[in-house]
Amino acid sequence: MTRELRVSARRVARPGTASCADAPGELRDAARTVDVHRATVDLAARQAELVAALVASGPLPSGFDPDRLAVARRALLRKRAGEAAAVWPLLAASLGRAWPDAFAASVAGRAPVGALRDGWDLARELSRRGELGDTAAVELAEREVSLRHRDGRPRRLPAIRRRPYGAVVQIGGRVHHLARR
Repeated sequence: MTRELRVSARRVARPGTASCADAPGELRDAARTVDVHRATVDLAARQAELVAALVASGPLPSGFDPDRLAVARRALLRKRAGEAAAVWPLLAASLGRAWPDAFAASVAGRAPVGALRDGWDLARELSRRGELGDTAAVELAEREVSLRHRDGRPRRLPAIRRRPYGAVVQIGGRVHHLARR
């Protein structure tokens, strides 16, 4: 008596030629997971390049129109300046029409760190150069008093002295004379 052995016909890929569709169920699911993870990592890298190009003057990512990217960059900078002006109203008012240009120059090439910090950095820079207006100096002095360093230490208090002709505010090494109103 002879027995006949039957083997079901299955497609078996040659080594090095297997695809997701040819793999058994568990392997196919694992391969899809790897593909999804790889696509997610690639997307995240492209998004990071785009964000760097928009807000931190990074290089132009491939596949983007330079003119549209420049328009979006200017719009984001205006929005950032508006947010800083809302947090630092006296600083923005003291600069008047020069506010957008001064703000843009101070944050050029830097990623956003928040409206409070962006305005603070600009105010301190203007104070250091001696270009900070009187009312903005008072606003900076109030912030210096009320805010703390990142490690929790209080900031050094500015010196405010009353004089018959007004007041004197000293921030760091700069002295600002405030006229009496």
